[in-house]
Amino acid sequence: MAFAPMGPEASFFAVLDQHRASLLAALRRGGGEPAGGGTPQASSSEVLASIESVIQDIITSVARNEAPAFTIGNRSSWENIKFEDSVGLQMVTHFTTRKIKSDSLKSVKKFALILKILSKIYKLVQSNTYATKRDIYYTDSQLFGNQTVVDNIINDISCMLKVPRMSLHILSTSKGLIAGNLRYIEEDGTRVHCTCGATAVAVPSNIQGIRNLITDAKFLLIVEKDATFQRLLDDNFCNRMSPCIMITGKGVPDLNTRLLVKKLWDTFHIPVFALVDADPHGIEIMCIYKYGSMAMSFEAHNLTVPAIRWLGLLPSDIKRLNIPRDTLIPLTKRDQMKLDSVLKRPYVTCQPFWRKEL
Repeated sequence: MAFAPMGPEASFFAVLDQHRASLLAALRRGGGEPAGGGTPQASSSEVLASIESVIQDIITSVARNEAPAFTIGNRSSWENIKFEDSVGLQMVTHFTTRKIKSDSLKSVKKFALILKILSKIYKLVQSNTYATKRDIYYTDSQLFGNQTVVDNIINDISCMLKVPRMSLHILSTSKGLIAGNLRYIEEDGTRVHCTCGATAVAVPSNIQGIRNLITDAKFLLIVEKDATFQRLLDDNFCNRMSPCIMITGKGVPDLNTRLLVKKLWDTFHIPVFALVDADPHGIEIMCIYKYGSMAMSFEAHNLTVPAIRWLGLLPSDIKRLNIPRDTLIPLTKRDQMKLDSVLKRPYVTCQPFWRKEL
């Protein structure tokens, strides 16, 4: 249960309430968001029809004695990405594509793997069953070679079919954790009651299936690192700042952690803050939650929460808090390259405060 804040906490929660009021006002000015937030999920019949259309194109090519090929949006080019402050990084409407040809030595194996995974997706959707990406990999681990190959192909298929990945009936294994004032029911009926104690709950693997979310939280805190998350739990942060929700993706967030942050924002519209390291990698992780990534730009509407605020640690905090220089870790060449990359991102231009910090 939430307590009636006294002393300094009272002014803290008052500021939170003001911030939430401004967020809601901004949503109303912008015409609000789609019900449930993000892009509507594709129905099973729509997914099956999309796959059948792709297979029909292959059959037509073979009938014409032409080598069939898959045409997939190029997810690794900034030329295909546009930035909108209200959405984040998203793929442009008329994007450049690449062909996965069946008559090319460079791509024939990938063509076959896409066909194989498309077949598995079709069976999953048709039977209304689910599998994890790991399950797909272990159906023929020698053929796939490694898990990354499967992950990339699933994303390519989602992009090619123009279908949200969760509509493909393929789940990701979650690595994130959540704690605080939150209750919900999972798809199988399991009731989950997150607590403010020292033990966190694993982020569900099927975010689409959770329902009856209940919270009186005043804010959601995203924590970059698991060690920091655990330290805050040990220091009784959730109880001391109750009511709140705290979540970590344990570094670069997995898809389910991002989907859950998005679902919590869409459902409750409470302020969301990010606590990350004051280094290029921490800042990039915060940007992934807030504005998304180039690789998943085709699904930005389901993943990004532009309302996220950078709580810290700010580079300027190091000087303000008089942190001894001998306790700091110098930037490596890799860190500097990452910093240069982040500075070139389109979202930095609309954030003068960020540029100053960077």
